[in-house]
Amino acid sequence: MSQVEIRASFDGESAAQEALHKLQALRAFEVGGMPESGLLTATVDEEVAERALHLIRQIGGNTDTTII
Repeated sequence: MSQVEIRASFDGESAAQEALHKLQALRAFEVGGMPESGLLTATVDEEVAERALHLIRQIGGNTDTTII
């Protein structure tokens, strides 16, 4: 199973924090970045990547992805 690296940006810290918690609930392998600056990175299984991208967009984030 491949993994997907997601980079997301948000307009504010609270949206980034919300996404961070939801990505952790999806059991992302890694979640990092600088939420206080509205920037996150996450590595997820390919099978949950679409759900992760959807939740980020629902919260108002912009995304970029890479399959690793």
